[in-house]
Order: sequence, then structure tokens, then C-alpha cells
Amino acid sequence: MNLRSLKIFTLVMEEGTLARAAQTMHLSQSAASRLLQLLEEEFDIRLFHRDSRRLIPTAEAEAFYPEALRILSQIEALPGFVQRIQSDRPEPFRIIAQTRIVNGLIIPAIALIRAAFADQPMKLEIHPRRDLGRRMMNDRYDIGVTALPLPVDHPAPVRLGTAPLKIAIAQDHPLATRDVLRPPDMAGVPYIALDETTVIRRIADREIAATGTHLDVAHEVSLGSAAYRLVERGLGFTFADPVALDPELEGKVRLIDWEPQMDVEIGYFIPDGNSKPDLTRAFEDALRTVYARRCGESQIKYGETQG
Repeated sequence: MNLRSLKIFTLVMEEGTLARAAQTMHLSQSAASRLLQLLEEEFDIRLFHRDSRRLIPTAEAEAFYPEALRILSQIEALPGFVQRIQSDRPEPFRIIAQTRIVNGLIIPAIALIRAAFADQPMKLEIHPRRDLGRRMMNDRYDIGVTALPLPVDHPAPVRLGTAPLKIAIAQDHPLATRDVLRPPDMAGVPYIALDETTVIRRIADREIAATGTHLDVAHEVSLGSAAYRLVERGLGFTFADPVALDPELEGKVRLIDWEPQMDVEIGYFIPDGNSKPDLTRAFEDALRTVYARRCGESQIKYGETQG
């Protein structure tokens, strides 16, 4: 099996276009297309319907994708596995997390448990949500935290709660004195939007469209942290929830209630065969503590899985 063919296939599934997948692998578009063709020929399978603009995954591609992720993840993990078996160091406690919630949720949770597990090495892997599926298929982690729903069907997530999306705006902006903001209030204020691959953007677009209004995007970024920094500098507003906003921006950026109400589900997931149950339970407690501080009481009881 050509691993580069497998890699380009998973990238096309994740990025949505052959051009972006080829760019990620530093290939020409024709070379990437040839790799896909080799994979289809090797397994005598049709993976995509091709039109002039994009590649549309077939049912076979959708079924093949999770297994391709698992194969690639296991191969990527081999160097680290060899290094660990040659070392006397204990296995690290591995956390995988979505980029946007690291500063507001994951780092404070790690700090809460660090003193009780001072001798335990920890490894935090930070990924955009669309890349978490690859890490989850690997199963070489102890706990993962992200916005829901999960990008793959297994394991079942445990929900921390529902975080309300709010308007993030500079503390000295004239609108920062308001208690609630609505679409008409934002006319003339530059909208700093997350890109269309993010959960937040999809939620915002859907809910705002349902009101019959529209927000013109002035700036677009791929990371929430970049949007918040632009807001801090007075370049416009964005949508954020209390978990995502960097703690150091409190006092510089104000979160204001937004109507229509928009929410994002936050949760975590634990793989089968977890090898560090005591540390995992402690980290779960720390997540709930930090979440409650930033968002108020969780709306979902501990241990309740997403149905």
C-alpha cells in the first residue's frame, strides 16, 4: 500500500478539495491526483465522484475513511512508541484537545491537578477540531476535550455543558456598555469571523440566517485566539464563549449576551482501556471545576453521555 496515497485521500476528505490537500503535502495537483488514482486502482474502488470544482466522496470513501485514519495514526505513533520502550521514563498522561479551548479550559485544568501528580509527565496535543478524528482513531491518548459533536462515532462523549456564544468586543467600544446585543446593533461594526470549517462559524451562520438578517464578514481567521486579539485591538467583534476566550484578555475584551441565543456543546471523551484511571478521574474533576467557574453550573450531570 502506498502510504502517500492513503495520506492524500484522508486530506481530501478533511480539506474538501484536492488543491488544499496537495498544498498540505507540498505536491502539485496533478501528482496528488495520480496518488488518488493509484489508491483506487490498488483496491479497485471508486472513492470520489469528480466534477469541475470538487471531489465528492462516494459511500465507499466514507466507509474507508475511518480505517485509513487508524492505519496512518498507528504508523505515525511508531517512533514515539519505540522511544518509550527504550526509556525508563513513565508513560505520559496524554491529553488531546481542540485548539480553541486550550487556554481557557485545558491549561487551567492541568494546573489544578499538577501538584497532586508532580512526578507524572504529561503530554498535551493541540489540534483543530477537524484533525481530532485522526488522533482519536489512534487511541494513544488518555482523554480528549473538544466541542461536540465528535468528528467520529466512537467513543461516546461525556458532556460538560452548553456554553453560550456571546459577542466579544473591545472593553472601550461604545457597545461594550450594553447588556444584550442583536443583529441590527452590529451594523457598521466589522465582523471578525472564524473560517467556514469551524463549528462556531457554522452555528453563527445558521442561527443568524434563521432571523432573516446577515452579517458582512470584514475579516476571516482560522483560529479563535487570532480573532480575540483583533477584537482587543479594536478592529471589530467576533463570537466567543467563556471557555474559549483567553483568560488574559479578561478586562480587555467584554463578552456580551447575544440574541438570538446560540450555544456550543463542550465535552470530553475517554478511549477504551484507559491505563491511568485515577489521573483521568482527577482531570475530569478539574475540567468540571474550570468549566463551572467560566460558564456557571454545568447543565449536564457528571457521567452523562451524549445520546
